[in-house]
Amino acid sequence: MKAQRTGVDIPVYDLSLIRDLWEGRVKKQKQRQKKEEERVSQSALARVDQQWQYRIACRKLKSAEVAALQCYLDRSCDQLHTLHTLHNNTDTENNKFIFQLNGDRWMKLPEDLQFMTYLREWHIHATKIREIPAYIEAFVDLRVLDVPKNGLTKIPEEIGKLISLRELNVNYNKLRSIPAELGECENLERLEMTGNGSLSELPFELRSLQKLKHLDVSENRFASIPICVLRMENLQCLDISNNRLTDLPEDIDRLEALETLFLHRNRVRRVPMTMTNLVHLKMLVISADELYSIPSHIVDSPDIKLIRLYDNPISAPDEDVDEANVDAEVKDELEKEFMKTYIESLQDRDTQPMYTTKVSLSCLL
Repeated sequence: MKAQRTGVDIPVYDLSLIRDLWEGRVKKQKQRQKKEEERVSQSALARVDQQWQYRIACRKLKSAEVAALQCYLDRSCDQLHTLHTLHNNTDTENNKFIFQLNGDRWMKLPEDLQFMTYLREWHIHATKIREIPAYIEAFVDLRVLDVPKNGLTKIPEEIGKLISLRELNVNYNKLRSIPAELGECENLERLEMTGNGSLSELPFELRSLQKLKHLDVSENRFASIPICVLRMENLQCLDISNNRLTDLPEDIDRLEALETLFLHRNRVRRVPMTMTNLVHLKMLVISADELYSIPSHIVDSPDIKLIRLYDNPISAPDEDVDEANVDAEVKDELEKEFMKTYIESLQDRDTQPMYTTKVSLSCLL
């Protein structure tokens, strides 16, 4: 029996159309490959230029678009984690690039950082970077230098070139001295040097920091308030707690703008009468273990929140402090955080709590 043959319609195409379509696809693929190669070969300076273009474009973006742009910048900068922060305030001074580096895996700064001189903030926390590079002098727009817990042994003299610097944080490093050139940063408003252990004096040149409002030199080895500090006429907050003070200078009233003074965990025995001349003083925190004399005006004034702590200070050994003792550092940090939280709670009150005047507050730190 013969099988019947079924008729099948076979479509017929124009081969020239198929060829054109194929060649078009090949051409587009080659263009994509070329663009990818160019993107990979871009230099660091090209990436910086790209970020600047985005920075300019940000001014016209909505908040949702800005958030998307920040995510892009997070992805596009692997080692150089640069964030662009925009505030509702149209003031362009609030729009800045921020460099962040965290973690002990970092032994040195990325090489490309030296080209990013437009940066306004450095935040380098808990790394193994031991020095701030001299090329920092080129960062003339830098406003915040935040470098705690890095084991820094010195601050470079070139820091004096940072004429726009507003905040410097070198807490919990291994600094033994502060360069006199820091006094050239005349716009500095906040200076923190907590927990360097070996600091016992500050250069007299720091008296030029006339815009400084907040100074923290706690957890060091100061035997007295440095002379340069007594020349900082606009200083509002001074934290010199946990040092080796036994007395306060008679001319402490030179600090006419002082509002808050932290003296706890020292061995201060008397508060001079000149302290009553500080008409802006709102809070005094002092250890009461060895305190035998304090002006009655400070004790009785409703405008001053006096906190007398019984913190059982332990005599520090004469030999060098073991700065590798991480547990002690963490403990000091927790104590400082506790004091900060407690005092902030007091500052929010309209009136002075009774226990700060009538009953001395006992606190084991």
